[in-house]
Amino acid sequence: MVHRLAGLILTLVLPTLITSLLQNCQNFTPKCICGQEDYYGKHDQYIVNCTNTGFTDAKILENLPSETQVLIFSGNKISTLPWNVFGTMNNHSELRVIDMSNNGIKEIRGKSYHHVPNVERLILNHNEISIATSEPNNHHHPRVFSNFDSLSELHLTNAFADNTSEDLAADLHDIFINSELRHLNKLHLEQNEITGFRDPNVFCSLPNLMDLHLGDNLLRDLHFNLSCLEHLRFLDLERNQVMALKDADLAVLDSFPQRHKNLAIDLSGNPFVCGHEMEHLCAWLRVSQVRIRNKNAITCTTSNSINTDKHTEGHSDCLPHTLLMTQVQPPSSHTLVTFVLTALTVVLLSLVCLLLYVNRDQISYQLRPVIDSVTRKVQYTSIGKQEEHEMVL
Repeated sequence: MVHRLAGLILTLVLPTLITSLLQNCQNFTPKCICGQEDYYGKHDQYIVNCTNTGFTDAKILENLPSETQVLIFSGNKISTLPWNVFGTMNNHSELRVIDMSNNGIKEIRGKSYHHVPNVERLILNHNEISIATSEPNNHHHPRVFSNFDSLSELHLTNAFADNTSEDLAADLHDIFINSELRHLNKLHLEQNEITGFRDPNVFCSLPNLMDLHLGDNLLRDLHFNLSCLEHLRFLDLERNQVMALKDADLAVLDSFPQRHKNLAIDLSGNPFVCGHEMEHLCAWLRVSQVRIRNKNAITCTTSNSINTDKHTEGHSDCLPHTLLMTQVQPPSSHTLVTFVLTALTVVLLSLVCLLLYVNRDQISYQLRPVIDSVTRKVQYTSIGKQEEHEMVL
């Protein structure tokens, strides 16, 4: 009886459920894939995946299924995100992740993102967004992320236009303040050619920020406020243009473990200059409670030129087997003599080869009897070995 009842329920409900799902996704097929899959460790997430589908506008997103938890809409050609990109009717309360990376997005309208109260991760990597107020024909929207009430991760790696002015950092500050991203704990700003921040309190409007990724930019020092970030646990500064860290910067970093806060920092790939300031940094690295990631990759150079190719490497005394010192040295007299001898040897070998080529006919005539004799001996030896091998078989 129970089995019959269960079968009857499945017979009545399953077709309706399938039809509903098909109707919800019918505007996206066959270009997109809809269905439940695992995503970043979470099982059975309803995902709408429109990767490299060739869409040239975002109008299709107005019909996004209401049960969508993860939207992957990347690799398309969308220059502008219009108002209410997800429509005005549905409240996408199930939506948790929006990935709009690599779409060539240049402008995000001030009211583009509505009805996204529970989105936790927004990914806009590798776009061409122009937000600087000094840029011509640009619409500055400081409240562009204001509707993300639950946003905890904002990914903006290589997200901004290459021709964005130096005011980019200032305009980012306006966005952080006006969007009120109070739940944000991870911010990615790598590869944006940021040279500095006009306002040192640029990140202070993000009180719950834990991970700040600023790698692969053009920062020269830590002239922005970190003390206001009570929950900061990781600062990524790898591959910037930092040549030295001031005492005030080191003191701010030390203030975290002094307040029993765990802090890690990545300084690898920066062009530190060897000398007194580097020795001071070495001393700090030995005693600080701040965890240094990729410590073995921290180097320094004796040259003021960052883009130098000639260097030798050795271990520094300040951090044995940990900090490598890169020294640019002028060529010694021994090196110069070796270079001259090598050059003369190459010239001599070239002349010998040229002489042999010019007299190749005469040399070949002189060597012919010797070659014929050796050839006959080799042939006899080979035949003898073949016959011996056959006899053994």
